[in-house]
Amino acid sequence: MANRYVVVPTVTVLAVMKGRLTGAVKGHALLKKKADALTMRFRQILKKIVQTKQDMGKNMRQSAFALTEAKYAAGDFRHTVFDSVETATVKVHAQQDNVAGVKIPKFEQLHTGAENTKLALTGLGAGGQQIQTCRKAFMNSIELLVQLASLQTAFLTLDEAIKTTNRRVNALDNVVRPKLENTIQYIKGELDELEREEFFRLKKVQAKKKRDAAEKDQAVIQKNAEAASQLNGTSNNVLKTDDQDEDILF
Repeated sequence: MANRYVVVPTVTVLAVMKGRLTGAVKGHALLKKKADALTMRFRQILKKIVQTKQDMGKNMRQSAFALTEAKYAAGDFRHTVFDSVETATVKVHAQQDNVAGVKIPKFEQLHTGAENTKLALTGLGAGGQQIQTCRKAFMNSIELLVQLASLQTAFLTLDEAIKTTNRRVNALDNVVRPKLENTIQYIKGELDELEREEFFRLKKVQAKKKRDAAEKDQAVIQKNAEAASQLNGTSNNVLKTDDQDEDILF
């Protein structure tokens, strides 16, 4: 198995690899849940973006038509509006929303409450109602624009987060886990082989000890037999007599 980590096959390393495999399995499950949560929120935002763009198209048409009516009734009033505006009545506030550990920027429209009296009196001579209608229509358009900007920013952020999470999930599923499993199998195989070698060595040692003991016993038996035969020979020599004794002369 070439697709494994280069490790020394020991029991300690086996325990470490098993711990890493357990962590990889838990991490894969958590990242999978995170990817599912991000995908669900991604689809919800996509639906909102489609709906907001449709509303935006309708509102912009109404705003353009209201501007045309105001110009027809009051003439060119751009310079009057520019001169009347002192402070912004609408501001955008940026916040962050947390979705499964991913921070998503969120924009909100805030009204400062600073109503300009000069702007309210714009078109007092002619076309005042049309100018106020045009102002309300474009205020609604600004609100939709801020909402659309928030949704599209969250859409792009979630898209990148989903891609990153899916890459991590695929890496754990297709690279890390197989490597760890192959490494564990390799270590187990090597440990089993070492155990068999040790068992074979012990058997050889025991057989050698038995053979040495048998040879030693055989040598002792042979030595005892030789000693016994020598003792018997000596006894026979002592008891042995000549066939004829010499005559004794008186």
